Amino acid sequence: MQVYLTDPKVVSGLNREARSGKMPLSQAAGRAIARGLQKSPQADPEDRLLQLERSLRDHMRSTARDMQIVQELLIEVARAFFVRLPDAIVDEDPTVQAAVDRRIERLLDATAARIVAGRTDRPVPDEGRAFGQAN
Repeated sequence: MQVYLTDPKVVSGLNREARSGKMPLSQAAGRAIARGLQKSPQADPEDRLLQLERSLRDHMRSTARDMQIVQELLIEVARAFFVRLPDAIVDEDPTVQAAVDRRIERLLDATAARIVAGRTDRPVPDEGRAFGQAN
């Protein structure tokens, strides 16, 4: 039986499979056709989409782990901060609370703006106001 292939992608895929399996091209074509005729064909070991999916899954795992570490460090910093900062009556003042909320909002806005702009550098002195410095 002779088969003529005109799609260069199919030809290069068969050549790649023949090289990876160390077999003649006709045998690689036969195996590829047999896989295609199965009800649930196995994934090609060189399937780029599968490799990307695995890579993305691994990246997501490591990112989740890194975020957990960052969250735990942030909690420890907050704990150390509050242990050393005495409670004061002024903490209950709604005006003070509003000022603190405004500072936090400015800090978050400045951080979001840097992220959107693709900057990861430290805030410029003008942005320092978000950290509680005088206007």
